[in-house]
Amino acid sequence: MHKRKLTVLFRITAIISLSFLSIQLKAQKTVKPNVIAYYTGQNSVIDSFPIEKLSHLIYSFGHVKGDSLNIRSAKDSALITRMVALKQRNPALKVMIALGGWSGCAPCSEVFSRANGRKTFAKTTKEILDFFHADGIDIDWEYPAVLGYPGHRYTPEDKHNFTLLIKELRKKLGKKMEISFAAGGTKNCIDSCFEWDKVMPLVNRVNLMSYDLVSGYAVKSGHHSPLYATAEQDLSGDYGVKTLIKLGVPAQKIALGAAFYARVFENSTDANQGLYQPTKFISGVSFKNFKKEFSSLNGYNYYWDETAQAPYYYNPQTKRIATFDDPKSISLKTKYVIDQKLNGIMFWELTDDAYTDGLLNVIDKTIKEL
Repeated sequence: MHKRKLTVLFRITAIISLSFLSIQLKAQKTVKPNVIAYYTGQNSVIDSFPIEKLSHLIYSFGHVKGDSLNIRSAKDSALITRMVALKQRNPALKVMIALGGWSGCAPCSEVFSRANGRKTFAKTTKEILDFFHADGIDIDWEYPAVLGYPGHRYTPEDKHNFTLLIKELRKKLGKKMEISFAAGGTKNCIDSCFEWDKVMPLVNRVNLMSYDLVSGYAVKSGHHSPLYATAEQDLSGDYGVKTLIKLGVPAQKIALGAAFYARVFENSTDANQGLYQPTKFISGVSFKNFKKEFSSLNGYNYYWDETAQAPYYYNPQTKRIATFDDPKSISLKTKYVIDQKLNGIMFWELTDDAYTDGLLNVIDKTIKEL
């Protein structure tokens, strides 16, 4: 009898141990990160991209007209309809509508300062999302409370009014529809634009724009989308993520930004292979055109910054430096997202990618390998 009791006890202990081990393994299992693409292109070519490799596709951009969310043209409406139809190819795809963009939120500060403005915007957002059978709204107001696009109004009250806007949207959209917003990766924006503790419980994620960190207004060259800071450059993707986490933003609600384009600058000196020199912005170049634009025939040499984990091209004849993400840096950013247990990786934008063997393929391959 005593032996039988011990056997039963042993079996119970073994079952409990196995159950505990199973729970631990499930907890350790990596959650597949979201892959989030903004899109500004034509509806005639969107089918050419590997949509199956995305979790989210964001139409860019709707605008504020009066106090309402507005889709400007029949052409834009046709694009959103086409994007939603892509769920036939990828049933897990979520299609979102973004508001604003760099130059597209001129009325935002004034409209969102009023309760009736916020209410009307939330109501019309719900109507438009329902009409298109879309899955959510992404607020890309650049920027609440700090200087953004030249001439656009901004006030200290924007910071709290943004919270009130998100509250109104969540109330109107309910729990199922997604709400996200874009945040600049600069210290100024992270510190001053948002009430993080009040906003983050209401949204699905923040899309951290950890690109354009050396902007079109820069007077000194550097990496516009580095993963890590260097002695000469404080801003980076890692800086943005770690700062948000210190402010109480959950890692699982942060999407790290990547750039599918280069920024080209022209320096006034030929030193340090182009990095950290007096400069002026020249143009942007899509990833799909890199081989043509930055060839050795055109005088460009490729470099890799081990500290920043970022690539760049430099042309010593023209003193032009191109800063960008490429397959190597995109793969490292994707690994970072997985290692840090972030919400996902987002990028600007799908139109800049190649139809085949593009950067989206690199993200997908990296996720599958890990």
